[in-house]
Amino acid sequence: MKKTAILLFTILLAVSQTSWSASTEEIKNVDVCVYGGTACGVIAAYSAKMMGKSVVLVEPGKYLGGMTTGGLGSTDIGNKYAVTGLSRLFYRRVGEHYNKFEQWAFPPSVATSVINRYVSDAKLDVLYQYRIISTKKNGTTIESVRLENSTGADKNIVIAAKQFIDCSYEGDLMARSGVSYIVGREGNEVYDETLDGVQLSHNHQFANGIDPYIKEGDPSSGLLWGISNNKLASKGSGDTLVQAYNFRLCLTTVKENQVPFTKPKNYDPSRYVLLARALKIMDNNIRRFLLYWDGMPEKKYDVNNCGPLSTDMIGMNHNYPDGDYATREKIWQDHIDYTKGLMYFMTHDKSVPEQFRDDVSKFGWAKDEFVDNDNFPTQLYVREARRMIGEYVMTQHNCQGDETVGDGIGMAAYGMDSHNCQRIVINGMVKNEGDVEYGGFPPYPISYKSITPKTRECTNLLVPVCMSASHIAYGSIRMEPVFMVLGESAGVAACMAIDQKSTVQSIDVTKLRRKLKDDPYLDGSTPEVLTDDADIDKISTNGSWEKRFGQQYKTSYMLSENKDRKSTFTFFPQVKKNGEYEVFFYCTEIANAPSSIDIEVTNDKSTNRVTIAPKEHKGEWVNLGTYSFNVNDKNGIKVNGSNANGPIFADAVILRPKK
Repeated sequence: MKKTAILLFTILLAVSQTSWSASTEEIKNVDVCVYGGTACGVIAAYSAKMMGKSVVLVEPGKYLGGMTTGGLGSTDIGNKYAVTGLSRLFYRRVGEHYNKFEQWAFPPSVATSVINRYVSDAKLDVLYQYRIISTKKNGTTIESVRLENSTGADKNIVIAAKQFIDCSYEGDLMARSGVSYIVGREGNEVYDETLDGVQLSHNHQFANGIDPYIKEGDPSSGLLWGISNNKLASKGSGDTLVQAYNFRLCLTTVKENQVPFTKPKNYDPSRYVLLARALKIMDNNIRRFLLYWDGMPEKKYDVNNCGPLSTDMIGMNHNYPDGDYATREKIWQDHIDYTKGLMYFMTHDKSVPEQFRDDVSKFGWAKDEFVDNDNFPTQLYVREARRMIGEYVMTQHNCQGDETVGDGIGMAAYGMDSHNCQRIVINGMVKNEGDVEYGGFPPYPISYKSITPKTRECTNLLVPVCMSASHIAYGSIRMEPVFMVLGESAGVAACMAIDQKSTVQSIDVTKLRRKLKDDPYLDGSTPEVLTDDADIDKISTNGSWEKRFGQQYKTSYMLSENKDRKSTFTFFPQVKKNGEYEVFFYCTEIANAPSSIDIEVTNDKSTNRVTIAPKEHKGEWVNLGTYSFNVNDKNGIKVNGSNANGPIFADAVILRPKK
């Protein structure tokens, strides 16, 4: 594995030294070049522009936002506390669309409008459908990148910049800059992990007894489509296999807004014979067995892979990370054909039980989404491609809190998650291999060094998407909100390197962290004031309270059974600037929640009581109103159990300055 990475580095270092004649090509000179118009890329470019730098954002495709606008409308969060700065602002702006404080589930069209707002607000220069050919380096410094138009319609463009940020899912700028990386899964021994490498799980798995052969019971007939000849390697061993990709589908049950599933041009029913066989002996509930969907507004659904054979095209993406553009385009199109064919098969093929066909037929493509792309998602879910081997490698130990970094520039909170990597035969039966689902840990910091290459390889490049992490740690970090957080950090860091005339590895990370905390939206506005139940110097209690863990904000919440209805819990937020603030209370999801809870908001002049309905706001911030708070006043937000007909809780409050 290490030899492979070193070989790739050597080859790409030679490629990166390409020289070219600029006389026949357009040349653009900027401070910062951001490659990859993912949500991370948009935030990185916006951040650099807000820091006063000239910026160009290069998007190889036609659309901005990556998975955030391309179908992943039900946000993978883990813990909302981990989402900060401009990333958090994204979900606040989606909330504005629905007259809410925040909104974490949304259709692609709404996400697109919010992403485009960052572009318009910063007046970003965006190059669409330009992709990297090569880089020009001087020692460890990238001087410029050469781009071609993917349609062949325009001449090549050379971007000369002081700093570069690779925000692509593939890591093409990183790779062409001679930076070490890895594709696949490390063996557990590499970083002393337990969840990396080969893993055979019962999750998203075929039941025992499902025959893998074209003619059932006849190995000589060959394997059904989608099954590999690979043998099961030892648990935890490393390889070059990549977890499966898919499309996150935006479907609806509203008939007036549906486009029905029709037979695609390259339909091949043989791809789904395994599904028909599995349906004969497995659970026919489509949500448990085949498709998992989360509700979004407007009766639309973000549909994801679920079960043994679903939207994941297992094993068909292994050539994607290091593939040339033609190879990737073919893999992308194969995923489109497979997905459209799957939906048609499930609704029309007679080998599928009638009730199952009827259940799937309740859905259709949302007619008002992806309107210029046949109502089909615009972004292939590239869950993992190349991963940089940088100054620091995030591992399972970071996720579980056994190792903590001191230079954190963002947090991750999702469980360690890997989709299956291959479909093979074990003991004459078909099985999927590679799934890992392991969570239950609090938010943890991501090292700044994990987005920087090794100093000896490149000194003016930051890589917040294909960042430096083991396969299994990347499975926790690789969430869209986290990528946006890291994009902001990269944008600010690149500008600091320019101002300090330093390498990205030697900037003042403490100063970077302070900037991200004190000016999270990079607009000079007063930051919010968060007070959490764990802030022991800013809380007081009356009655019996216990610390609990579950669907909380940050790391814990407090619960009182409140049997005598005398329990109270008071937050004492400390504002740093006099003014009016909107007060929000986090409504933790608990069992046996009361129908109402009274909350008292106190400043130096008055006390106001607000009654909320916890069952109607599970996992959401509830607006308690707008109040004046002064720096020297004893301001308090008290949870009062006197009128509650059940247990009460206290988790966190936010004071947001009124603009």
